[in-house]
Amino acid sequence: MTPPDTASTQTGDDRTFQVDLRGLVDLLSHHLYSSPRVYLRELLQNAVDALTARHILEPAAADAYGIRLHADGTVVRVEDDGVGLTEDDVHAFLATIGRSSKRAERIAEQRGDFIGQFGIGLLSCFLVADEIHVLSRSARTPGAPAVEWRGRGDGSYTVRTLPATARPRPGTTVTLTPRTDAGEWTRPAQVHALARQFGSLLRHPVTFDDGTGGPATRVNPEPAPWARTHPTPGARSRALAAYGTEVFGFEPLDTIDLDLPAVGLKGIACVLPEAVPPGRRHGHRVHIKGMLLSEQAEEILPEWAFFVRCVVDAESLRPTASRESLYEDDTLAAVRDALAERLRAWISRVAASDPELLSRFLRAHHLAVKSLAVHDDEILRMLLPWLPFETTAGSTSLDEFARTHRTVLVTNSVEEFRQIAAIASAAGLGVVNGGYTYDRELVHRLPEIRPEVTVADLDPATLTAHLDPVERETELAAAPYLAMARDALAVFDCDVALRTFQPASAPALLIDSRDARHERTRSQLAREGQGGIWGDILGALRQEAPRAQLILNQLNPLVRTAVAIGEPELARTSAEALYGQAAMLSRRPLRPAESSLINRSFLDLLAHALRKDS
Repeated sequence: MTPPDTASTQTGDDRTFQVDLRGLVDLLSHHLYSSPRVYLRELLQNAVDALTARHILEPAAADAYGIRLHADGTVVRVEDDGVGLTEDDVHAFLATIGRSSKRAERIAEQRGDFIGQFGIGLLSCFLVADEIHVLSRSARTPGAPAVEWRGRGDGSYTVRTLPATARPRPGTTVTLTPRTDAGEWTRPAQVHALARQFGSLLRHPVTFDDGTGGPATRVNPEPAPWARTHPTPGARSRALAAYGTEVFGFEPLDTIDLDLPAVGLKGIACVLPEAVPPGRRHGHRVHIKGMLLSEQAEEILPEWAFFVRCVVDAESLRPTASRESLYEDDTLAAVRDALAERLRAWISRVAASDPELLSRFLRAHHLAVKSLAVHDDEILRMLLPWLPFETTAGSTSLDEFARTHRTVLVTNSVEEFRQIAAIASAAGLGVVNGGYTYDRELVHRLPEIRPEVTVADLDPATLTAHLDPVERETELAAAPYLAMARDALAVFDCDVALRTFQPASAPALLIDSRDARHERTRSQLAREGQGGIWGDILGALRQEAPRAQLILNQLNPLVRTAVAIGEPELARTSAEALYGQAAMLSRRPLRPAESSLINRSFLDLLAHALRKDS
């Protein structure tokens, strides 16, 4: 074995990382940036930061400076009137991956004025081109020479100093010669579209020239809509709504001004005119100092605010390394909370002053408001009486429902509501479907707003107590049939009773809660597993298993005929058929044994009818 070099091991040699630029660009394209289109955003961003630095250097003349784009199908060029670069700057910043001139000490105190944060943006140009040509002249030194830098995709570069006449004015020009496979992103029309997308709210003038000889067009001809002057509040509202329609493709139900001076955030929230699926969050357009950061920034608003889409421009929010989303920090959390308060304030204002708009809003977005009301007592007090719920009187507000029902009953599930809705309505009971998200919890809080109203959970005993008993003679005459029916349905742990209730068209009512079915299933598993550890566990949990109830309606002609059947097999089949029909009307999932019983009873009744006819 060759002994190690002791001196080298003890002292350590300083080494320099070797960077495979091709591999780095591939890493950026597949894991950092979402699309090659970001190359234009990075070029615009560098130009804006250069203009910002020159504004610090020459505040009085800054308004005359701008950015010019050129794309004619053969080259893409971005020219700015910014602070420019010296030869030392070029060596220090363009030739060193990961370093940014904006981190230099001379502008460190103005760090917050710049969009860029990471100093690797120029590499994104290699996503569409094999060579980057930079020609720059510094504004810091009068008469400074021009500097040319050429960087290539293989990692090599050259730097030349040129006479000042090579670029008469300070600033920087970046020129790309696109690869043949990058035409999708470098065609003149696409470059113009990307410039509009990324730079429509930039504060510096940006123009575009397609090389055809025509006049250059302004990419950002107007300031942000919330920064414009409008003659009347109505004109402002219409202008903001028109902007929302242009950006999002829908006409907003209303627009909400967003203004947080502490973080320099301004913008609007557009209220969606139609409901969106629960939990589906729309992305929002976030600009940082005018530059588009993301069109899908979900993190700017809380989850319950899925009834709006926002466009905001902020000064103090931090972008991630890719500059395509927001960095989650305390500032973003505070902004999210503050914007949530703006949305709550809008709901409060509409509830107090615009009943027609409130009605349209709640028809579309009652679920979002319910999710908010669960945790927000102010919204609960304002809107709970007006929120729509499914009830035995149809879809109606709690306020309207409580006028006719001082006692409001709530089911635990949609299934239970569907089982008893028609019968409860005919019996005069006021029942609300508490099976939907938030509904049961919210209905139970109604007495906080309407103290004269009582709210209670609906259980089978409550409903059964409102069904009228039959006459004693009638029940005695039906006793043999009821006994046979109980025997036939014992496999389903189902009791059978005879009552009278409306509507008379309903032959039977099956009362069987989900909790009762779960308890019966657990008891059955415990019996089947006796003697083993699983049986011991379930046995310890065993309770008196509640039974389902099949309540036959004596007012129904079919039931009156059935209880008088003298043929045992036919009577048994009729009881099974009545159970199956009631189970299907409950619209709960059928167990395999129930499906089998329904099929068998139908075929038996059909066979009996055919035998009778023949």
